Amino acid sequence: MPELPEVETVRLGLQEFLPGQAIKSITKDWPKSLPVSEELISASLIGAKVESVQRRGKLIIMPLSSGYSLLIHLKMTGQLVYRPNKGKGFGGGHPNDSLIDKLPDRSTRVIIELTNGTLFFNDQRKFGWVKLEKSEGLYENNAFLSKLGPEPLEDNYTFEQFKNAIKRRANTSIKAAILDQTVVAGVGNIYADESLFDARIHPLTKAGDVSTIKLKRLYNAIREVMSLSISLGGSSDRNYVDAKGNRGSYLKFAKVFRKEGSPCPECGGEIKKIRAAGRGTHICPRCQKIVKK
Repeated sequence: MPELPEVETVRLGLQEFLPGQAIKSITKDWPKSLPVSEELISASLIGAKVESVQRRGKLIIMPLSSGYSLLIHLKMTGQLVYRPNKGKGFGGGHPNDSLIDKLPDRSTRVIIELTNGTLFFNDQRKFGWVKLEKSEGLYENNAFLSKLGPEPLEDNYTFEQFKNAIKRRANTSIKAAILDQTVVAGVGNIYADESLFDARIHPLTKAGDVSTIKLKRLYNAIREVMSLSISLGGSSDRNYVDAKGNRGSYLKFAKVFRKEGSPCPECGGEIKKIRAAGRGTHICPRCQKIVKK
């Protein structure tokens, strides 16, 4: 599943092309990919203009001039491919041939015809979706959005917010705490491993046993790792590409993720793979030790 930087790179690409364009038609070939009635489509989608392309956590959100918003979740194999009437388009998401081949194809679930071109939502495994909800009160009323924690890269996201949220989960592991989307939005397995390594914290350490000094390191590490990943086009060298169709390059610079058996870049010890928070987890046992209070 894409993490925050992957979704953000796709959002940035969409933001270049979609705002100001009106929706001329929308069709679907899989009901669960667009669970919206034909009546609501006619009343609130057709003719509406895309005002902007936003992101909250791992969701792409497009407010429309009709007072509704499109919500798009790529899940594991989703793609958004924009093909303008003239000129070069782009594809973002799962990197199979649908990004460059003729569309629609057998993976196409939703087709949105715009003023200047077409936006295709492709999804091989059919887990992703496109939904339509009222823009007013969206972030408060939507069951998923209302529970999301703060955005880690926002300027107003403070260390005190982070620390207080972690301390409320004092009895869980620190990795489970930062993977909890109600603590901080968008942190997934890759960024948890990299950030915990940078902060020199063992993932199985209880959240309540992590010192304030190390929590501050972790807060900074999450923000730095995610910012770096966005600048490099996202993390996944296998499952996701950015909004220009380029594979993300962050994993080439990852220090521990998928590096088991390799020497630690800091101490030279062997990087190991363990289980933490139900996920495969990469650590340096020398640099990251469990410390109990």
